[in-house]
Amino acid sequence: MAELAGLTALIIEPHAGMRGSIQGMLSSAGVARIDYAISAGTAIYPLKQKSFDLVICEYDLGEGQDGQQLLEDLRYNNILPASAIFIMVTAERTHGKVMSAASLGLNDYILKPFTADMLIERIARAVERRQALTRVQQLIDQGAFAEAIDVSMEGERLHPRYQPELMRMRAELHLALGEPAEAEAIYLDLLPTRAVMHARLGLAIILFMQERFSEAEEGLHALIADQPQYLEAYDWLAKAQEAQGRMTDAQTTLERVVAQSPHALRRLRRLGLAALEAGDVDTAHRVFQQVVNKARFSEYREPEDHVRLVKTAIAKGDIALVPAVIRELTKTSSGIGKAPACRAIAAAMLHDHQGESDKALEELQAAVACAESVGMSNDIKILLAQGCLANGLEQQAIDVMTVVASNVRTGDAMAKAMQVFAEAGREDLAQRVARESKRQIADLVSAGAEKARLGDYRGAVDLMAQAAGRLPENPQVVFNAAVAALKCLDKEGWDAALGEQARAYIANARRLDPRNPRMSLLTSMYRDLLKKYAITQSYQHAPKSAGAT
Repeated sequence: MAELAGLTALIIEPHAGMRGSIQGMLSSAGVARIDYAISAGTAIYPLKQKSFDLVICEYDLGEGQDGQQLLEDLRYNNILPASAIFIMVTAERTHGKVMSAASLGLNDYILKPFTADMLIERIARAVERRQALTRVQQLIDQGAFAEAIDVSMEGERLHPRYQPELMRMRAELHLALGEPAEAEAIYLDLLPTRAVMHARLGLAIILFMQERFSEAEEGLHALIADQPQYLEAYDWLAKAQEAQGRMTDAQTTLERVVAQSPHALRRLRRLGLAALEAGDVDTAHRVFQQVVNKARFSEYREPEDHVRLVKTAIAKGDIALVPAVIRELTKTSSGIGKAPACRAIAAAMLHDHQGESDKALEELQAAVACAESVGMSNDIKILLAQGCLANGLEQQAIDVMTVVASNVRTGDAMAKAMQVFAEAGREDLAQRVARESKRQIADLVSAGAEKARLGDYRGAVDLMAQAAGRLPENPQVVFNAAVAALKCLDKEGWDAALGEQARAYIANARRLDPRNPRMSLLTSMYRDLLKKYAITQSYQHAPKSAGAT
């Protein structure tokens, strides 16, 4: 088939006979450039080094990650572009597990046994869809949202079969541009189509973004009642419940979705965090045991999961488990920047529990020394601050919590973080930290603006990049990091890596503060730069190793 002849393919299959069979099927359709991997671990390297149009992956990959866990890593860490086609091969007994991978960007799945005609038909269908959507997706990747809207409207005319999907993408683009009214009109038009569930979810998301949480919750409950397998609706329902401070309800919602999708690691982790917030230590302990076990073979495992597991094990009195968890953290997470700090926090909690105050102090001081530079989450930093307060390290607790207070999105999150001091009977320290965090943010933004005013645009970028790295959840800092990058590009010329960094900042700023009326300014500045330097469809992201913020 001519439309398949130019494709590049990766087959991920542990059994040589099946690899050969799939290769023969692809070759018969004209696919000539085919690579192979025998496991999730061996697939990561070629996927990082090359771009593949098509990935055909067996669900059961033997020891290590299964196909769904691999797909989650690839999509979440932007290793596999949205335009790449991912098809899962599965036996009947794993069919139900594969169904839960749809929200991870699975294009299709095919049950064994299958013929060459069946496989090629599925691939051809996916290629046709990709051709209809690819130009819009490329513009989205570039951050050219307004142009993507225009192209999607043209695509709806040229590809009527994919009109509902293109309309949905257009609605999401309007939301990204801070135009909820335009998005709402499209979702209402989609209600009579086959995309009705997406439309109902989109309308609920608009309500959520407008902080009309109870209305969003009502719509999501109705959507789940009609479509109980629509997993993304559960995710947003839990968010709406969390936004209203109802952590037990959020936990219940996440338990329902995890029951349907037990292998989605990030959703499982979110359930563990919700259970911790709700005070359900038993559930949190059970869940983080699963998270640590499932992530063991992932290149993107999270050392913080071990810290949370240690916390719950100590709370439950399961002390015998703790040394093994700490040893595994050290063994499996070597090379991950935050691992030494996480190990030190976990060890300090154990020493505290055992009354070994000198050893606890030593570990806490080691953790504080590197906590700020390794991108730890706020909840783990709060654990560290609690340990410092309990062991008389008052200034260290202040330093850690000042960073936490600077790295929250809302006043509610700030108040929650400051409970650390309230619980220790030190409300005076909470006020001090709040003042200091505001001063530090103002100083950072001011220093970046001053460098730009003096013509040191690269210096402004470097300073704000450091600030955004330290405070990735602070909307003001991330917004100003985007401004610094855009000004530098405007004044000093196009640089692909910096262009990708600017795009990433804009996306993060939009995530943190979607209602900010100035978001349209950032988008316009970025779009104008693409036009100024004639950066069109051929523009590609910076290499993944560049590590855009």
